[in-house]
Amino acid sequence: MVFLVGAGCGPADLITVRGLRLLEQCDAVVYDDLIDRELLLAAPEHARRIYMGKRQGKHGASQEEICETLIRLAREGLRVVRLKGGDPYVFGRGGEEMLALKAAGIFCEQVPGITSAAAIPAEAGIPVTHRGMSRSFHVITGHTAQGKEGLPEDLEKLAGLNGTLVFLMGLSRLDAIAGGLMKAGKSPDTPAAVLRGGCAPDRQAVRGTLGTIGEMARQAGIKPPAVIVVGETAGLNLSAESALPLLGVQAGLVGTPAVTEKLKSLLEHAGARVHTVLRSRTEALPLSIDLEALCDGSPRWLVFTSANGVRVFFDALHGQKIDLRRLAACRFAVIGPATGDALSDRGILPDLCPETYTSAALAAALVKRMEAEGEMEETVLLRSRKGAKILPETLRAAGFAVRDVPLYDVRAILPAEGGPALEEGALPWKLDYLLFSSAGGVEQFFAQYGAVPEGTVCACIGEVTAGQLKKHAAKDSGRPAPYTGNILTAREATAQALAEAVIRDAQEQACQKRANMF
Repeated sequence: MVFLVGAGCGPADLITVRGLRLLEQCDAVVYDDLIDRELLLAAPEHARRIYMGKRQGKHGASQEEICETLIRLAREGLRVVRLKGGDPYVFGRGGEEMLALKAAGIFCEQVPGITSAAAIPAEAGIPVTHRGMSRSFHVITGHTAQGKEGLPEDLEKLAGLNGTLVFLMGLSRLDAIAGGLMKAGKSPDTPAAVLRGGCAPDRQAVRGTLGTIGEMARQAGIKPPAVIVVGETAGLNLSAESALPLLGVQAGLVGTPAVTEKLKSLLEHAGARVHTVLRSRTEALPLSIDLEALCDGSPRWLVFTSANGVRVFFDALHGQKIDLRRLAACRFAVIGPATGDALSDRGILPDLCPETYTSAALAAALVKRMEAEGEMEETVLLRSRKGAKILPETLRAAGFAVRDVPLYDVRAILPAEGGPALEEGALPWKLDYLLFSSAGGVEQFFAQYGAVPEGTVCACIGEVTAGQLKKHAAKDSGRPAPYTGNILTAREATAQALAEAVIRDAQEQACQKRANMF
């Protein structure tokens, strides 16, 4: 079966509840350019992600190829979501796909989405209808092979309408559209706007009149995709006056869901548009330790450096049906409050948590605690395969027995593997901030993208992560070069502190801009 799902226009959460549920249950998702890539993370891990975009001026899949792919996937017995930007039936050629599926005998269903014809103007503060100004709105393709000189059909009739005219896919024909409307009798003083938003890499809004909008759009350098609005409401700006500190800011996240989901919520509540640049997935490793022996009643320290380590360890205990009461002789140390919370969720409160949330601080706190108590208990480190060396080295240097147990590895996954920009190794967004939640995430980012985009400010969850970023060899004309751009570092290693660092910097930048105006 195939579901034609409208993804909405802009942030991932503009998709309908029904569309999201279908996406979460699919076996394959076929998508194009004009969607928020965050939506692809909602599909099950096993689901195939098949990019079949086609944009003006760029080679892509033909409509016939798309229909053939949908039919083939359905005949394989898969539950397929065809994810389309906006609404499938508003210049999305969804009707053609539906007819092809029906002709092939495939069960199919259409799920509406928010169309860019209304969403992009609204995003810019322009209502397509407004009492006393516009009682109708008309959505027109900006380019058609059937029209005269490629212009929309019935342009003369459109010029005589009192409602709002919304042209999609018409930026390359902007001068011809404006000229045609004026030639047909539309006043050159009619308000007009060219708007770039939704899932575009950056947002722009140019407002003028029918007589000036073409030159204004050229001077602003607006590129497709863009929406053209003509009519009295194009002169309105109903954008909310907001005190949100990150309004208009684009932020990219690198890390595991445990951290990035918290960051995403914090940043979005502050007004930012947030993108997952790389998401890391934890993969449990074969155990190099006998869990039965670990529960033999001997006193020892069990040390966790991440919530992931807590989850993998206790899942392993559960898998071997080991009663948690057999850990009664053990004491527990965690690197920070987030890891402590994960342990508390398992019904165990940590015995030790350092004041500074780093491996070095955790090692120092353990040494101080064990030396003060005169203990020589074994210390078992339960952590990532790529854990910091300073933790076991410090403990061994102090004379303590240490077992370093790699519980899991971390593998980076892209939010949209197969999309054109990601294949080229380039970020598909123009980011103001790039947030790293681990040193490993820094390594994974540079392995995929090669360098931090110019003008992007990096923010790191701690000094170790910042240090990794500073020394990392970026690709610079084939020669290794350390990253020398601006780095923000969280005051403590938590998602809250990292988000606060970004908000603080954005507020400082805004204050500086205001000061420069006077």
